[in-house]
Amino acid sequence: MKYIGTITAMLALFISASVSAQESQEKEQDKLSYYEQRAKEDAVYEQSLTTNNEEDEKDFWKDQKRYEKDLRKRDKEAYKAYMKGKQDAYAEHAQHCDDHCHHSREYYGHAHFYYTYYDYQYPRRTYVGTGLQVSSPRVGISIF
Repeated sequence: MKYIGTITAMLALFISASVSAQESQEKEQDKLSYYEQRAKEDAVYEQSLTTNNEEDEKDFWKDQKRYEKDLRKRDKEAYKAYMKGKQDAYAEHAQHCDDHCHHSREYYGHAHFYYTYYDYQYPRRTYVGTGLQVSSPRVGISIF
Protein backbone atom coordinates (compact mmCIF):
# COMPACT_ATOMS: atom_id res chain seq x y z
CA MET A 1 0.00 0.00 0.00
CA LYS A 2 2.88 2.29 0.81
CA TYR A 3 4.37 1.72 -2.63
CA ILE A 4 1.13 2.54 -4.41
CA GLY A 5 0.95 5.92 -2.68
CA THR A 6 4.60 6.65 -3.52
CA ILE A 7 4.15 5.61 -7.14
CA THR A 8 0.97 7.69 -7.42
CA ALA A 9 2.72 10.73 -5.97
CA MET A 10 5.70 10.31 -8.32
CA LEU A 11 3.38 9.87 -11.30
CA ALA A 12 1.45 13.02 -10.38
CA LEU A 13 4.70 14.95 -9.97
CA PHE A 14 5.98 13.72 -13.36
CA ILE A 15 2.73 14.65 -15.13
CA SER A 16 2.65 18.12 -13.58
CA ALA A 17 6.29 18.70 -14.56
CA SER A 18 5.65 17.68 -18.18
CA VAL A 19 2.55 19.88 -18.40
CA SER A 20 4.53 22.79 -16.96
CA ALA A 21 7.31 22.22 -19.52
CA GLN A 22 4.78 22.21 -22.37
CA GLU A 23 3.24 25.45 -21.12
CA SER A 24 6.64 27.13 -20.92
CA GLN A 25 7.45 25.97 -24.47
CA GLU A 26 4.16 27.41 -25.69
CA LYS A 27 4.86 30.70 -23.92
CA GLU A 28 8.33 30.79 -25.48
CA GLN A 29 6.85 30.13 -28.93
CA ASP A 30 4.24 32.86 -28.40
CA LYS A 31 6.99 35.27 -27.37
CA LEU A 32 9.06 34.45 -30.46
CA SER A 33 6.09 34.85 -32.80
CA TYR A 34 5.30 38.16 -31.07
CA TYR A 35 8.80 39.45 -31.84
CA GLU A 36 8.62 38.25 -35.45
CA GLN A 37 5.29 40.04 -35.89
CA ARG A 38 6.62 43.17 -34.20
CA ALA A 39 9.64 43.13 -36.53
CA LYS A 40 7.42 42.92 -39.60
CA GLU A 41 5.33 45.84 -38.37
CA ASP A 42 8.50 47.84 -37.67
CA ALA A 43 9.83 47.06 -41.14
CA VAL A 44 6.63 48.23 -42.81
CA TYR A 45 6.81 51.47 -40.84
CA GLU A 46 10.49 51.94 -41.74
CA GLN A 47 9.79 51.36 -45.42
CA SER A 48 6.99 53.92 -45.46
CA LEU A 49 8.82 56.48 -43.32
CA THR A 50 8.95 59.94 -44.83
CA THR A 51 10.35 62.84 -42.88
CA ASN A 52 11.00 66.40 -43.91
CA ASN A 53 13.85 66.73 -41.48
CA GLU A 54 17.01 64.68 -41.96
CA GLU A 55 17.84 65.00 -38.27
CA ASP A 56 14.54 63.37 -37.28
CA GLU A 57 15.27 60.44 -39.54
CA LYS A 58 18.75 60.00 -38.09
CA ASP A 59 17.25 60.04 -34.59
CA PHE A 60 14.70 57.42 -35.63
CA TRP A 61 17.37 55.06 -36.95
CA LYS A 62 19.54 55.65 -33.91
CA ASP A 63 16.63 54.72 -31.63
CA GLN A 64 15.89 51.65 -33.74
CA LYS A 65 19.47 50.41 -33.49
CA ARG A 66 19.44 51.05 -29.73
CA TYR A 67 16.25 48.99 -29.38
CA GLU A 68 17.79 46.09 -31.29
CA LYS A 69 20.99 46.26 -29.26
CA ASP A 70 19.06 46.28 -25.98
CA LEU A 71 16.91 43.37 -27.14
CA ARG A 72 20.03 41.39 -28.05
CA LYS A 73 21.44 41.99 -24.56
CA ARG A 74 18.15 41.12 -22.81
CA ASP A 75 17.04 38.05 -24.75
CA LYS A 76 19.06 36.48 -27.54
CA GLU A 77 16.25 34.18 -28.70
CA ALA A 78 13.81 37.08 -28.99
CA TYR A 79 16.48 39.07 -30.86
CA LYS A 80 16.95 36.22 -33.35
CA ALA A 81 13.20 36.01 -33.91
CA TYR A 82 13.01 39.79 -34.33
CA MET A 83 15.84 39.82 -36.87
CA LYS A 84 14.30 36.92 -38.78
CA GLY A 85 11.04 38.85 -39.02
CA LYS A 86 12.91 41.95 -40.21
CA GLN A 87 14.84 39.98 -42.83
CA ASP A 88 11.65 38.36 -44.12
CA ALA A 89 9.87 41.71 -44.36
CA TYR A 90 12.77 43.43 -46.09
CA ALA A 91 13.23 40.54 -48.54
CA GLU A 92 9.54 40.71 -49.41
CA HIS A 93 9.76 44.47 -49.92
CA ALA A 94 12.90 44.13 -52.05
CA GLN A 95 11.04 41.96 -54.56
CA HIS A 96 8.82 44.84 -55.64
CA CYS A 97 10.87 47.88 -54.62
CA ASP A 98 12.14 49.89 -57.56
CA ASP A 99 12.11 53.50 -58.70
CA HIS A 100 8.59 54.14 -57.40
CA CYS A 101 9.84 53.61 -53.84
CA HIS A 102 11.43 56.83 -52.74
CA HIS A 103 13.62 55.78 -49.86
CA SER A 104 16.20 58.07 -48.38
CA ARG A 105 19.92 57.52 -48.37
CA GLU A 106 19.69 56.91 -44.62
CA TYR A 107 17.15 54.14 -45.26
CA TYR A 108 19.42 52.33 -47.69
CA GLY A 109 22.34 52.62 -45.31
CA HIS A 110 20.41 50.90 -42.53
CA ALA A 111 18.27 48.60 -44.64
CA HIS A 112 21.31 47.02 -46.23
CA PHE A 113 21.82 45.22 -42.93
CA TYR A 114 18.43 43.49 -43.20
CA TYR A 115 18.33 42.58 -46.87
CA THR A 116 18.78 38.92 -47.54
CA TYR A 117 17.25 38.99 -50.99
CA TYR A 118 20.40 38.54 -53.05
CA ASP A 119 18.95 39.37 -56.46
CA TYR A 120 17.95 42.82 -55.29
CA GLN A 121 19.65 45.62 -57.19
CA TYR A 122 19.87 48.91 -55.37
CA PRO A 123 18.64 51.89 -57.39
CA ARG A 124 21.47 53.59 -59.18
CA ARG A 125 22.41 56.85 -57.62
CA THR A 126 25.45 58.95 -58.14
CA TYR A 127 27.55 59.39 -55.08
CA VAL A 128 30.99 60.84 -55.23
CA GLY A 129 33.48 58.89 -53.20
CA THR A 130 37.19 59.31 -52.92
CA GLY A 131 39.82 56.83 -51.94
CA LEU A 132 43.45 57.33 -51.19
CA GLN A 133 46.06 54.66 -50.96
CA VAL A 134 49.62 55.38 -49.94
CA SER A 135 52.26 52.72 -50.16
CA SER A 136 55.20 52.76 -47.82
CA PRO A 137 58.56 51.11 -48.34
CA ARG A 138 59.44 48.00 -46.38
CA VAL A 139 62.46 48.23 -44.20
CA GLY A 140 64.06 45.12 -42.83
CA ILE A 141 66.99 44.64 -40.51
CA SER A 142 68.98 41.46 -40.45
CA ILE A 143 71.85 40.29 -38.31
CA PHE A 144 73.65 38.33 -41.05
